[in-house]
Amino acid sequence: MKKKVIEPAWRETPPVEKSYRSIFKWGAPDGYKHPNQKLLNEIRSVFHLEDSYFLSQKSSGDEIVSFKKSIKLKKEQILKLQKIAGKENASTDEYSRLKFSSGKTIEEAINLRNGKADIVSDIVIHPKSEEIISEIIRYCNSQKIPVYVYGGGSSVNFGLRPTKGGVTLVMNTYMNKIIELNEVNYTITVQAGIMGPDLEDALNNAPERLNAKRKYTCGHFPQSFEYSSAGGWVVTLGSGQASSYYGDAYNLVISQKYITPKGNFTTLNYPAAATGPKINDIMKGSEGTFGVLVELTLKIFKFMPENRRRFGFIFPTFQDAINAGREISQGEFGMPAVFRISDEEETHIGLKLYGIDGTILDKAMQLRGYKPMQRCLFLGSSEGESHFTKNVKKQVRSICKKHKGMYITGLPTKMWEPGRYKDPYLREDLQDYGILIDTLETSVRWDNLHSVHQEVRKVVKNRPETICMTHSSHFYPQGTNLYFIYIMKDNGVDDYIKFQDIILESINKSGGSLSHHHGVGKMISPWVEKHLGTEQMNVLRSIKKHFDPNNIMNPGGQLGLDFDKNLNNKKWRDMK
Repeated sequence: MKKKVIEPAWRETPPVEKSYRSIFKWGAPDGYKHPNQKLLNEIRSVFHLEDSYFLSQKSSGDEIVSFKKSIKLKKEQILKLQKIAGKENASTDEYSRLKFSSGKTIEEAINLRNGKADIVSDIVIHPKSEEIISEIIRYCNSQKIPVYVYGGGSSVNFGLRPTKGGVTLVMNTYMNKIIELNEVNYTITVQAGIMGPDLEDALNNAPERLNAKRKYTCGHFPQSFEYSSAGGWVVTLGSGQASSYYGDAYNLVISQKYITPKGNFTTLNYPAAATGPKINDIMKGSEGTFGVLVELTLKIFKFMPENRRRFGFIFPTFQDAINAGREISQGEFGMPAVFRISDEEETHIGLKLYGIDGTILDKAMQLRGYKPMQRCLFLGSSEGESHFTKNVKKQVRSICKKHKGMYITGLPTKMWEPGRYKDPYLREDLQDYGILIDTLETSVRWDNLHSVHQEVRKVVKNRPETICMTHSSHFYPQGTNLYFIYIMKDNGVDDYIKFQDIILESINKSGGSLSHHHGVGKMISPWVEKHLGTEQMNVLRSIKKHFDPNNIMNPGGQLGLDFDKNLNNKKWRDMK
């Protein structure tokens, strides 16, 4: 008789109100995605787990937030800030201070599960206008009060961490309006706190919502799309799952409006200009260190989902798949929108996650010689005008065939799409049972892709009982990215920090960029000067000094601009 597999008691109820779990949980309070049986069996096998391992959860984080961290601002400073913003829009309660001081790093989740409230801001303000933000910045600059900015809360690198206490400005509560849709220029101007779903819904339904002539799309779909803000995309140099066609956030933003301690300004909104170095470009990726982004103008595109063409291929090896990806990227016939190549281990796990493993399609692949733990999956789609999308698919198919790729229809892409924003929900399920899943990503050139991939994988796999999946998902003629996903047992926060630091060190040492689209935050700051060089860092510090002479904007290590090089990576986390 076949042994019955014990199904873990996955959580499907929302977090307790004002609990630690309600802060670290990803996404919607009632949202979840459980590991399917095939993925769970793979985890059991790699980690050598008995069925009994899943009989009891390790921690839930359902305890009500309670900590004793005094407010460091003076009483008259708190009263002044409440007067500026309105008392109803300025909170000093423990839950608000912790919630809006926290992002979505695994380190934060581990600590919050254990009831540990790390560094928190003194007061949380939900500003209702630019004028209020300007007055807050002027006052805080005069008082040397630190200011941090919270967009959607999806930071995975301590970008929201209020290292020096002070004020956290929450942008998505009120600063979330659409200001203008310009159908002549193909642009939309919005407040920085607008969230991805609201922006995209307004564009997709522009005739009804904005009295427009047709439907549009922004084209920016990061995995954090549902819980990230347009301003956050730009200040962290984010990238979306269709960025190979539409462009990264850097390419999408035309102009920006900032409020800084030195003064306020709006960059010019020309499509191009030869008037010296562009301040607009300098402000992209500034991560709240120069000022507060309050408004931005973005490119828009025609919304034509009826023209979307999906395709999928399986390759004998990662090398074959990457060779095809490079030729497509340099083909000059147009780029796919979704463009995703998984390495051997991610393909192995992905076929289980998408429900393809063990199906007729899987058997057909194996009969054709595409072997498990060697074969690599390529998912893709083309978007745009109908003739364009057909031609892109035709050219992609021809190139993939040349590189020994077997066409497996658009089914894998179609099966991937429903989970494109849901996969992060897996982390709560797994962490409930003491298993961590996290990511780091890097940008690589074509000529160093495989060396970076192999070096980083070697470091990750040197840890016993660890899964390491990797994919490339953002393509350029000159290179791509490597997105590393690792699954491992939770052996405590110190063990996790040490492991993460080793991976970051290996990325930097092997020649990858420190980040491709997650930004720097404070987590990666210890490596930034070594990575960029002192001359480039001095330029950034000079700009910082100009806009923010008193260092009130996101101080405490952001971008490495005021990082104390004498502190090691463990100590900076305790830096006050």
